[in-house]
Order: sequence, then C-alpha cells, then structure tokens
Amino acid sequence: MSDTPLKCTTRHVRIFAATVTPDGDLEASPDRLTLDLDPDDEFVWEPEVLQRVQDRFRQLVDGAAGQAFNDYNLRRIGSDLEGFLRQLLQAGELRYNLDSRVLNYSMGLPRSPDSP
Repeated sequence: MSDTPLKCTTRHVRIFAATVTPDGDLEASPDRLTLDLDPDDEFVWEPEVLQRVQDRFRQLVDGAAGQAFNDYNLRRIGSDLEGFLRQLLQAGELRYNLDSRVLNYSMGLPRSPDSP
C-alpha cells in the first residue's frame, strides 16, 4: 500500500484507510478505517448523537465487509453517513454550532421535532 492513505472526504465526514499513530499521523492501512467527523465543528455534538453516528459508521463498514477499500466503497460509506447527519439535523437531534467559524447551513435549515 502507498504511504498516502486512501480517503473519502465530504463536507462533514472524512474517512481514511489508515490508523492514527501515537504522534497523531495517519499511517496507511489495508484493513482499518479512521473516521474524522465534522472537522470544522459546524455542529454541536451531544454524546448520544455522536454514539449513533459512530454506530451507523460501524454498520456501514460491516455492511461492506469482504469488499476492497477503494474510492467507490469509501465514497459510498461517506455519502451514506453524510445523509445520516442530514437526517439527524432535520429531525432536530443534531444542531448547528452557532459559534462555528463556518455558519452557512450547508445541510439545510434546521428543524425542531415540532416543526411542520
């Protein structure tokens, strides 16, 4: 495997076919994925919501078991996870961080569960 890990990058999800070394660098891996979620801190993460996103990531990875880590498969997992974040936001379970340096409502306007 090359020194540069295979990756998928969406606005809020970055997936690397790599492991994180003790000094914080990424080391390419043929059989491990690392998730970098919301690198711009655009959302407020409650522990329960973060756990649900991590569980969904594991489900998507488990669902791809036996398939090679390639651009297509990583993009599919990343896109599915990005869609899951949108669902959480639209359901009012995830909310925008109003103190974020990026405040552009990139996933649409948030709704509360009471919204029509």
